Amino acid sequence: MRSLRNVWPFLGAVATLLALLQLGNWLNPIIFPTLSSVFARLGNNLGDATFWNSLGTSLYRLGVGYPIACVVAGFLGLVAGLYRGFALYLRRLIAILQSIPPIAWLPFLMIIFGFGDLPIILIVIIASFFPMALSVMNGTEGVIRTHLEVAKVLGANKGQLLRKVYLPETFPSFITGAQVAFGNAWRSLVAGEMVGSAMIGLGFSINFAGDIADMTGVIMYIIVIGVIATILDQVVLEQLKRRLLRWRYIGGGEER
Repeated sequence: MRSLRNVWPFLGAVATLLALLQLGNWLNPIIFPTLSSVFARLGNNLGDATFWNSLGTSLYRLGVGYPIACVVAGFLGLVAGLYRGFALYLRRLIAILQSIPPIAWLPFLMIIFGFGDLPIILIVIIASFFPMALSVMNGTEGVIRTHLEVAKVLGANKGQLLRKVYLPETFPSFITGAQVAFGNAWRSLVAGEMVGSAMIGLGFSINFAGDIADMTGVIMYIIVIGVIATILDQVVLEQLKRRLLRWRYIGGGEER
């Protein structure tokens, strides 16, 4: 019963989006393709090696950049809990840099590194870094001071404070930051591929479909991008969160 209660809002949201697409087709069939044509194109592409190569390339770029950002940002966020001066410096640096859209770095990175995977991977890292670092830093500020004082009385050094106090108590913030960072990473990945620094990927594919006015292809890739993001965020990351933070969901503590 609980699983049904969690699934029906998602199914309702999907049905609403599909209904809007069908309504658009009724109002302007030249611009909006029919649902049947979109899913027919998707079915054909599922048997095309080029489609899977494009999808695999995008996931590869995400799979390299996103974990690097999470690990580096998480570590720096923890260190910021130990050193007040470094925390102030890191917050000021993030405040300056996060005001710049990650995609704005792409021309600069393309000049330095040329075309290919590296500029897009760096865009993913930049997009993921800020929310991850801020989440962990905010988590360190919530560490119970009594635990820190007790650890210091027992002779804990900086490294032991990091491992034994800060890391366990900020772990929920780490998981939350990782989910927020994923959304930034995915959007920046697609945007980076659309700008033209690579000749393959989901972003490149949807941009190419738009250039040739292939509206069926555009809508199909929008659906694919949304479905992949939903699977990674709401299934993979959400289940990982529930496993790692199992104690939060014991006794019916479902998220609302």
